[in-house]
Amino acid sequence: MNSIDELQQALQAHSYIADRSLATAVYLALKLERPLFLEGDPGVGKTEIAKVLAAALETDLIRLQCYEGLDISHAVYEGNYTRQLLHIRLLEARGAQTSEAELFGAE
Repeated sequence: MNSIDELQQALQAHSYIADRSLATAVYLALKLERPLFLEGDPGVGKTEIAKVLAAALETDLIRLQCYEGLDISHAVYEGNYTRQLLHIRLLEARGAQTSEAELFGAE
């Protein structure tokens, strides 16, 4: 996407009408390669914009359901901590090693 207008057209092609302020925020997040935090009441379109954007970019969507008590360390770094630790322990028991891609890749 090379412009806010182009982004709005791509979203519209996937049946999502974004106002200029939302399209601008999404465009800047894409250009700056930074996350975009969306908050609001249920049903306002937070998940839908993510789904449509993923479709427009032809990529997968990883959805994080937030709740009170979920902090950044749990959400980002410890999401599959138990699985990672078990994998490491099994490898250690066999005298093997593992790579970061194995530990932090898709399940």
